[in-house]
Amino acid sequence: MSLLPFLVVIPLAIWLKEIVPGLVVGLVVGAFCLEKGSVLATIERAVDTLLKTMNDVEHLKVVAFLYLFGSLIGMIQIAGGVKGFVQWIDGRLHSKRRLLLFIWLTVPFTFFMPMFRIMLLGPVMKSILGKFRVDRRRVAYMIDVSTEPIIVLLPAATAFVGFMESVVAGALKQNGINTSAYELFLASLPYNFFAVIALFVGLMTTVTNVRIGRKERKRENEKTNPFHQLGLRKELALVTGEPLHLFFPLFLVLVLTFFFFWYSGTKNGAVTMIDAFSKADATMAMLMALFVTIIATTVFYLIRRQPLHELIYHFFDGGNQLMAPIGMLLLVWAVSLAADELGFSTYVSSTLGTWLPKEVVPATVFVVGSFISYFIGTSWGTWGIFMPLGVTLAAATEAPLPITIGAVFASGTFGAFASPLGDTTITTASMMDLDLMSYAKYKLRISLLCAILSTVAYFIAPIFFA
Repeated sequence: MSLLPFLVVIPLAIWLKEIVPGLVVGLVVGAFCLEKGSVLATIERAVDTLLKTMNDVEHLKVVAFLYLFGSLIGMIQIAGGVKGFVQWIDGRLHSKRRLLLFIWLTVPFTFFMPMFRIMLLGPVMKSILGKFRVDRRRVAYMIDVSTEPIIVLLPAATAFVGFMESVVAGALKQNGINTSAYELFLASLPYNFFAVIALFVGLMTTVTNVRIGRKERKRENEKTNPFHQLGLRKELALVTGEPLHLFFPLFLVLVLTFFFFWYSGTKNGAVTMIDAFSKADATMAMLMALFVTIIATTVFYLIRRQPLHELIYHFFDGGNQLMAPIGMLLLVWAVSLAADELGFSTYVSSTLGTWLPKEVVPATVFVVGSFISYFIGTSWGTWGIFMPLGVTLAAATEAPLPITIGAVFASGTFGAFASPLGDTTITTASMMDLDLMSYAKYKLRISLLCAILSTVAYFIAPIFFA
């Protein structure tokens, strides 16, 4: 029964080519199972589950970050920042390959968390695409493949490090293994084969200009009503381009993000800078940086003679444009909560047991974890569920711990990257004006290839490790 909500969402979304109805039905199915068939109780449980999701502090931080970042982008657009940057870089990007390489060159400045990078790059890349007539799905894929697969391989200064170390520490404590969680986390990073292979494939397809999948169909663009946002597009077309109006807020948000990472980490007991990044509340740090940036940018734009009423209007308009992905994320979290209340985590843990030969433990953990993560669409959720299971299996069978932990991290990376329920997929599709299910299907082809190669690597690695 705990699998039913997820088993309903994906097929229904593929059939309807819309993710929201599938998520609503999945939530109702989960509530129906929890209330054992009572219709009124089912409705009450579904609404209550959604409200619980909305009341979760961590979820509220993500929602606030998304909305405020959209608001900042809205202000930057009306101030001519995006248009000015596009005009500035227009003469420097002379080919499709340079355009795609530009995406990779932005990594050192946007590696904190996936949502941060996607929302910085999305509006800019969408504005440049008209010059080259590049398949938007390919550009979106390049943004995605240079986002989560890189971030999960970095040992410090990202939003993921603290959580990844904490799930390893919890699993080690549960199994009575007395070793450093951070050192084991570092040792596992090279064994996140999916992230490594996906990065390699992404770089190769960029350098060699290989096309992925079939050519984008025109009917995808025709699904959008041409009158939607027509007034906004006309207004932005009349804006005078000013690159400084983009560079100032982006530079400020980057500097402030580093500062608040340090502030949050030291507040939690860190001594060194690296330790501060590991112990920081990443989402809160970036939210504070964004909050201060919006205030400072508003003052800067007013000094530059931008009308206050226009800034306020586009602040809310920019945030409102992200309400669709925000709504999807809230439904995804609600479906996951309903499934968890049905015993999803316990069911997954109890069905594998400890009978596996040690040589196949990493590969098994990766395959099963990837399957589950595709349906739940979250790397953090997958890691939370499978890390205790993976470490338990490794301890019971004497399988290599770093490889097994790396396999758990790889399985979550696959789901977050490939699933139509993943927040990065939802946000990227929204920012690039892509049909969500079509884009997810486009990414799934290359993701499955990387997953197959990763599975082979997990079968081979324990042999050499031993």
